[in-house]
Amino acid sequence: MTDRLLPLPVGRCLTASLLIVCAWLAAPGAASADDGARDPVIVVSAKNPLSSLRHEQVAAIFLAQTDRFPDGAEAVPLDLPPASAPRDAFYQRVAAMSPAQMKAYWTKMVFTGRAQPPRELRTSAAVRRMVADNPAMIGYIERAALDASVKVLEVAP
Repeated sequence: MTDRLLPLPVGRCLTASLLIVCAWLAAPGAASADDGARDPVIVVSAKNPLSSLRHEQVAAIFLAQTDRFPDGAEAVPLDLPPASAPRDAFYQRVAAMSPAQMKAYWTKMVFTGRAQPPRELRTSAAVRRMVADNPAMIGYIERAALDASVKVLEVAP
């Protein structure tokens, strides 16, 4: 009797198959059709004259490194709740930070008195309504929550 549960060739086939399935699930193209609607988009009021920002400008606003849009107007960022998929995706793209890194960043900023994190709203619809009513606000929402009251900002590299 052998110590192995499966003969060597079968064990290797199962391992290889499992690796292929895991790689497929992790691939960007493997996302469901619904995931596109959940991807966060950066929005401002339809009344706001901005149409685009550079990547680093978006990061600076949401990381409290500036409180102004490039034209000098006030910029007030709005966040979704921690551990929400759109928030995690947004900060990963904009700041290249994981949820744990974002928590550490804000803990340090608050503790040192340098800044407060953006105001949090519970849903994309709540962010959209708040942004629509105030041209100074900027937020990110799920693509599925878009309507004519807000416009999507193009983000240039």
